[in-house]
Amino acid sequence: MENNEHKISVVINTYNAAAMLEEVIRAAEGFDEVLVCDMESTDDTVAIAERLGARVVTFPKADHKSAEPARTFAIQSALCPWVLVVDADEIITAELRDYLYQRISQPDCPQGLYIPRKGYFMHRLFAYPDYQLRFFIREGTVWPPYVHTFPTVQGRIEYIPRRRRELALIHLADDSIRTRVYKTNEYTDNEVEKKRGKHYGAFKLVFDPLFRFVKAYFFKGQICKGVPGFINASLDAYYRFITIAKVIESKNAERDIRHRK
Repeated sequence: MENNEHKISVVINTYNAAAMLEEVIRAAEGFDEVLVCDMESTDDTVAIAERLGARVVTFPKADHKSAEPARTFAIQSALCPWVLVVDADEIITAELRDYLYQRISQPDCPQGLYIPRKGYFMHRLFAYPDYQLRFFIREGTVWPPYVHTFPTVQGRIEYIPRRRRELALIHLADDSIRTRVYKTNEYTDNEVEKKRGKHYGAFKLVFDPLFRFVKAYFFKGQICKGVPGFINASLDAYYRFITIAKVIESKNAERDIRHRK
């Protein structure tokens, strides 16, 4: 790893992430840099990061409700040519670390890699491989400032095979129904900005959530997970319904403002 071309920065975006951050940072040991991009946390996030030797940069919180607006700033703040982005509740396995260093040393290495992730809900493994584009060259990579988006990487992108389960990121958060409903309200506010140019009506309001439920419950196999699977698929549909409803609400508000002028 003396060759600078073969160095990797781990980038962690944080806001009040003290609960799991120490475990996340310790799992990143062995990489060339651990960079924490903090959005003005009010808890012990920064103190924990600095105590564990991470480099900390700050991105203004303002009214942002997700980490995405800070992603590009964080990536470009990294010192190494390769970047692995993890959330403050995700664990990097030693096998993944070794695999990434081995991969970037090979002449056919792509410029980006989709990494599988294990996600949990109601104490059960629900999401796998749940691919995330989290490893890529730093130069030229841009992350759109909207929730549930992937970065734009300059070059070829590949997927780590799903059979390599030992290489998956581990999502520590075991979402409860309460957490999912809270996240739905927070994240859909950001979805409104992303979908402002869309035109939705009653048809979309009914059938898009229905399709989301069918896709999750039947095609993604959540029917095999019993009652928790039905609940999870229903919450996926609910997320879609709230997103469309908020977009419609926003457009109605804009139209009313124009008519008052």
